[in-house]
Amino acid sequence: MYTGPVGSADVTQQIHDYNVHIDRNQVFWMIRVPDDAVDVDFHKGRATLRLADLEVFDDHDIANSLTDGLGLPGDLGFPYPKIPPVFPVRATVSFEVNWNGVLAAERIRNDSQHFEGVFLETETTVRWSSRQQGFTFKSEAPNPTRNLISVLGRERNGAFFT
Repeated sequence: MYTGPVGSADVTQQIHDYNVHIDRNQVFWMIRVPDDAVDVDFHKGRATLRLADLEVFDDHDIANSLTDGLGLPGDLGFPYPKIPPVFPVRATVSFEVNWNGVLAAERIRNDSQHFEGVFLETETTVRWSSRQQGFTFKSEAPNPTRNLISVLGRERNGAFFT
């Protein structure tokens, strides 16, 4: 969450950064979710991802998330503000993301990168909330007109690429 535009290049405007941290296999910000949390009809461009009360950490900002709460010194040889260290706070998030209908489709294949996929531009809505000691947030009602672009994709890469 930001006090200014979401995703602002001014990281000092970020006030919450919710994520699951890096797991013991060095997987970055990803977790397995229960099978019943996901429902997909790819050919119709429809999918739902729904999770309730997922335990996460609020690292305050991306810098503290990436440094395990150490912040950044500000003098890294390139213009970057000093980010003070912030210890992660336990939190929960709940969300429902709905992809609904194909607006455009694209097949991409890159043999040199061992990657191929079919990607569907869709209308999408998101309902999201967070809760932690001293703070709660609930998103506005889902509104498809506020979405800039969303993509639902099916890909193969690495060992699965043929």
